[in-house]
Amino acid sequence: MARRALITGITGQDGAYLSEFLLSKGYEVHGVVRRSSHVGFTDYRLRWLGIESRVTLHDGDLCDLSSMIRIVELVQPDELYNLAAQSFVSASWDQPILTANVTAVGVTVALEALRIARPSARFYQASSSEMFGLAQEPLQNEKTPFYPRSPYAVAKLYGHWTTVNYRESFGLHATSGILFNHESPLRSVEFVTRKVTDAVARIKLGLATELKLGNLDAQRDWGHARDYVKAMWLMLQQPVPGEYVVATGRMASVREMCQIAFDHIGADPDRYVRVDQSLYRPAEVDALQGDASKARRVLGWRPETTLDEMIREMVDADIERHSEGAMRARRARSISA
Repeated sequence: MARRALITGITGQDGAYLSEFLLSKGYEVHGVVRRSSHVGFTDYRLRWLGIESRVTLHDGDLCDLSSMIRIVELVQPDELYNLAAQSFVSASWDQPILTANVTAVGVTVALEALRIARPSARFYQASSSEMFGLAQEPLQNEKTPFYPRSPYAVAKLYGHWTTVNYRESFGLHATSGILFNHESPLRSVEFVTRKVTDAVARIKLGLATELKLGNLDAQRDWGHARDYVKAMWLMLQQPVPGEYVVATGRMASVREMCQIAFDHIGADPDRYVRVDQSLYRPAEVDALQGDASKARRVLGWRPETTLDEMIREMVDADIERHSEGAMRARRARSISA
């Protein structure tokens, strides 16, 4: 029989790519989705990848233990990937309680549901490089001390240590992947990489004249989500659970990332980029760079997509999106005329 995977956050960037990857491995893929009145909106990433008909979605809520137990009992997964979160760092200052309930306590709910209804299943927790925050070492690995600098990072740290606790207390095969920034054409537009590529596409098409950003000197270790979901799966294939940093090892500034995007359309970013002080974080994280030596050694994992390749792919995807939208608008105007 095919192995079964249950994914919370299946309609997000990572959930969609992970679903695609697991389907390619012959898995039966199930996902937890919150009930929404916006039919067709929640699964657009799955539709972008052309796999929406190949996954089974279950209405549930990561803040509701009874619904999670019900879904786990029904699916009986071999692997549970907890990817659901309020994952936009800036929003976590505006909605700290929601962030804590979903991103922190939600991990406990998922683990408790597994402990009660399917303790033999393997569990993956999506931890984050934001937990390192004010980095205590120039390269961050599994032993680097944490110093979270946002409600989101604090919530992720709670979930990270809860995963360790359930492993040590109840013997669950529970693993955390400390993933550094990973992006793709499926990234939400409020995240800085997609904000840049979306604006560059609109500037290319004459639909925008500027791009407002905050701290251009902030530096991150950016990889492609398509590469990173492979690491998630590899972690759960190991006989012993643990923690793994997943990163490219290359750090680049927001300014450099902008340059790559504007170079792709043959434009000068200095003509279009404007710094907006209101977009700075209350507590800034200046630089994060991961050391994925353990993932390379134990998992045999390496990133396959460079930053330049990823940004160009994202710009091209956004040009395609906005070109299609402009064509539909022109057709609508011609019909109404």
